[in-house]
Amino acid sequence: MSEKTSFLSSPRWNPYMVGAAIGILSWLVFFVVDKPLGMSTEISKWSGATTSIVAGSETVSDNAYWAETTPKFGYSTIFLVTTAVGAFISAVLSKDFKVELVPQVWADRFGPSATKRYIGAFIGGILLMFGARMAGGCTSGHGISGSLQLAVSSWIFFITMFIGGVIAARVLFPTTK
Repeated sequence: MSEKTSFLSSPRWNPYMVGAAIGILSWLVFFVVDKPLGMSTEISKWSGATTSIVAGSETVSDNAYWAETTPKFGYSTIFLVTTAVGAFISAVLSKDFKVELVPQVWADRFGPSATKRYIGAFIGGILLMFGARMAGGCTSGHGISGSLQLAVSSWIFFITMFIGGVIAARVLFPTTK
């Protein structure tokens, strides 16, 4: 007999339910804090704060981008932190949490080198943040909040992101017949 599990402990959730929940969350966030969902700006702000520790606050304040996006604790910081905490809790509840230096999907395609994996992840992170800041938003900012507001720039971003994802998947993980 199969044991009935809570949707919270399932490793995969129904995408329609999750989509509806994200839409409702977005409406609630707009209603409560009058801001869209988004993370990349907050990550950029806190990278400026970290840089000021290493390079000095003058270096950061002289930078045109960081001068406009100074770090401060607020809704965006809470959203960023609780997203990471929520992902961790979800992985633990679903018994899907594991620490791995090199995920199997990476090892199958690129080999077991942890150094190669971390270099790839670092370069990917740089490209992701550069693109998100250049576009003026990330997947949550443009893809969720912007598309819900019917912003043309967000729909262009969303479509381009999916096309880029399909191309990257085909290049990195080609099918063999």
